[in-house]
Amino acid sequence: MNDLFIKILVFLFGSMVGSFLNVCIYRMPKEESIVKPGSHCPNCSAVIYWFDNIPILSYIILMGRCRFCKKPISPGYPIVELLTAITFLVFYNYFGLTFKLFVYLLFVSGLIVATFVDIAHRIIPDEISIGGIIVGFILSIMFPHIQNTTSHFWGGVESLLGILIGGVSIYLTGIIGDWIFKKESMGGGDVKLLAMIGAFLGWRIALLTFFLAPLFGAVVGIIVKIKTKQSLIPYGPFLSLAAVISLFYYQEVINWIFGYYRY
Repeated sequence: MNDLFIKILVFLFGSMVGSFLNVCIYRMPKEESIVKPGSHCPNCSAVIYWFDNIPILSYIILMGRCRFCKKPISPGYPIVELLTAITFLVFYNYFGLTFKLFVYLLFVSGLIVATFVDIAHRIIPDEISIGGIIVGFILSIMFPHIQNTTSHFWGGVESLLGILIGGVSIYLTGIIGDWIFKKESMGGGDVKLLAMIGAFLGWRIALLTFFLAPLFGAVVGIIVKIKTKQSLIPYGPFLSLAAVISLFYYQEVINWIFGYYRY
């Protein structure tokens, strides 16, 4: 099968998954079912026709407005769909059409939901974090090669260590931060999210994620502090970004760190 054709299919599939992720992002914080009712306008509650629910394209055709009440549709919807489609394509280019690809697409879909919910509501749904911990651990035992081993036992061990080291490292950081700043500095959702990252990617990548995330957060935090005078920012997006970078460039980053300190 032509590689370009596969890439087009991956992109389209990613956009459709992104449409579903939008439902999760909108409904999970409200503790609503992501299955029922079907897609509807959040303003007038009108049922959305299937041809108005085509990822990315329908938003453009409708000019960003509901067909019925004419109120604006949040640009967040096509942004999530496009981001998911591009992310799926990037992961396909890196991993190819392999079982690892499907596991990591499931993983990154959870990160996308966690990121946008955290930005909007400053929470990370347990369905994503705790559910992801369970799924990541089970998949690591059943398919140990996602933890770069052939042993089912060691696949589970790597995942369990990732859960423990990922969760404990950021939990202890939160305790220290609470003591220094005399207020909550790290939410429980962040602890569970890094534990989920460890469940899928193992303790080494979880640990690198732990160290990389503050670098991204610091840059954005300084900008937010200057513009809004606020010091509290959602941390989930930076953990997610650091996890993806660590997954792709773990060895390169480690080589750079040790090479830097060697010289």
